[in-house]
Order: sequence, then structure tokens, then C-alpha cells
Amino acid sequence: MALDVETFALMKDAVTRFVKEKLIPAEDVVEETNDVPEAIIEEMRELGLFGLSIPEEFGGLGLNMSQECEIVHELCKASLAFRSVIGTTVGIGSQGLVMTGTEAQKQQYLPRLASGEIISSFCLTEPEAGSDAASLRTVAIKDGDDYVLNGTKRYITNALRAGMLTVMARTDPAKKGASGISAFLVDPKTPGITISKADDKMGQRGTKTSDVIFEDARVPASALLGGREGQGFYTAMKVLDRGRLHLSSVSTGIAERMLAEALAYAVERKQFGTAIGEFQLVQALLADSQTELFAGTAMTLDAARKYDKEEDISMLAACCKMFTTEAAGRIADRAVQIHGGAGYMSEYKIERFYRDVRLLRLYEGTTQIQQLVIARNMLKTYAN
Repeated sequence: MALDVETFALMKDAVTRFVKEKLIPAEDVVEETNDVPEAIIEEMRELGLFGLSIPEEFGGLGLNMSQECEIVHELCKASLAFRSVIGTTVGIGSQGLVMTGTEAQKQQYLPRLASGEIISSFCLTEPEAGSDAASLRTVAIKDGDDYVLNGTKRYITNALRAGMLTVMARTDPAKKGASGISAFLVDPKTPGITISKADDKMGQRGTKTSDVIFEDARVPASALLGGREGQGFYTAMKVLDRGRLHLSSVSTGIAERMLAEALAYAVERKQFGTAIGEFQLVQALLADSQTELFAGTAMTLDAARKYDKEEDISMLAACCKMFTTEAAGRIADRAVQIHGGAGYMSEYKIERFYRDVRLLRLYEGTTQIQQLVIARNMLKTYAN
């Protein structure tokens, strides 16, 4: 999947203009209201942003991974809340369906996801199953032609906006670990499903995360993703490899924005009669940030190109996710430092971004999980 070079360039330019003309001016409204205006979401639909990764045959744009990374990088030069609206549909909420869904399931959901008619949400994390996702406790027990779901999911992005939930549940309680887990495509309006109010978070105001509670929620057997039990966890892992590259571009996009804010301040702010950007210690902070931004962008695009060639990039995706998210945190810290006392004030957006990027090192695999993935791949390669 890929757009031709000329069409992709036009789309990228359109996204860049959208960010500058619509998203950045709306950042304060999002921060104040803790929501993304519906008018902006409608424009995101019109731009085709919900269908970035969905094949053209189902109404999506059909971007390859490299192109998706470039678009996400541009989009994330604005508040991360905007990207969050499309993030689950573009990534973990739809790609399991694209990879392993039945033809009937694809026809039922993908065109509506691509158009933004419905938003998808990915229900994996639980109160006692985060990094150790294979220990999840939500169950889906077969009962005639249905499955009955019971359990609680936590920190589920876009659950309040969703028209489709991809739910990971244990279909064989006797099997511990990954092999007993299956995935289901579930209508959130199904009786027995309760979606809690939005979580109150440190940052990323405008994003919506919630608990999703299943109490004897009955879904048809046709909701079983791919029509096969026991494949859910393995599908999730495939999806997370792609998602980690997506999040790496989220990190480099917001890092570029933070660095631009810091550079502008360094040029404008004067101390001792001169712009602080002329001071060598401030220049060092800028230079270190620029170097890390360049490195993170380059490694992400390199891994994305390998993904497009269908190479195994599990280790590289973990490297990208670990480096870019940690680098975004360091760049945020330096940007606050360059702003000095002003960087601690809500008048300047940098304190907001400082809080926003902290989450990047936690979701879709913490930094520590990435370290384990990387090291285990290294040891496996050495053993072979």
C-alpha cells in the first residue's frame, strides 16, 4: 500500500497547512475545554486522516508505513490531543482487523472506520494487566452462538468516542498466558457494557481515556476477530510493532514543535543586553535537542522503510519507540530550561507539552518493556 509520490506530497502539504491554520490556533480551546471541537474532527474526516492506514479498497488512503510516519510527524507539531482522535483508528484499533479479519468483518467495519463515521478503540490493558498483557483476566465464554464477556479494561483511549471496540479476552480460562486469548469486534452499545467517565490525567487534555466494564455482555460468534480463537494476543503483538513506529513519529513531531518554541524564545529573550541564544550554554541545549530529533526521525523512517519491505522489525520498532519517546522527554526538559521561569508558567505552551510528552514513555509498551524486547532479540540472534 502506498500513495504515488505526487499525490502523497499534496496530502502532506494539506496536513501541514491544516496544522498551522486550524490545529495550533485551537490548542488553547482544547486545553480549556478538555475536548477537541467537533468542527475540527469533521475536517479531519474530510482530509481522510481516519483512513491513513486502511486499504484503498475499503475507502482508506492506503498509506505505507513510511508515509504514515511522515503524516503523523506533521500532525503532531500540534497538541497531541488532535492526533489522539484518529490514533486508535489509524493504528491499534483497525490494524488487527486489516491483518487478520474475515472478509465479512472487513466489509462491515473498515469503510466506516476509514471515513471517520465510527472511531475504533483497542481494549487490552486491565487493572492488573498492563505490561504483562498476557495475564489479562477478562473472559469471553462460549454460550451457544454467542460469547459472554466479563471483565474490566483500563485507560482505554477513545472508548467514549468509539463505535467499535477491539476487545482482548480469554476464551479458554484453562490456558494461562497468550495462547488462551482471543480478540472480538464489539459494539460499545451492547447491553452489559459500561464506559466510565473520562480519566483526569496529568497532561494530554482533550484525549479521552476511560474504564470499559463488561458485565455479562453478550456478543455473537461472528464478532470473533478472524473467526478463530486463541489468536488475539499474537494479533495484538503484530499490531503493536506497527504502533510503535507510529508513536515514534508522534514523538519526533511534538519534539520538533517544542524545539521550535525553544529556539524562538532563545532568539527573542534578552539577558545582559543580548539574546540568550547567543550564550553558549543555551546553544548546547539547542544543539543536543536538534541532534536527538534528527537521530530519532532518521531511525524511525529507516525502520518504517524496512517494515514496508516486510522485514522483521520487532527489535527496530522497540529501539525507535524507546529512543524517540525518551528523547522527547529530554527535549521537553531542555525547552523548559531555555524558557527559564517562563517555562514553568501556563502562559507559555512549553509547560503543557512537558506534561503531555511524559505519557509517551508509558503507553504501547513502557521504556522498560522496549529494553526487554531489544535485549531478548539480541540474545536470540546471538544464539542462532
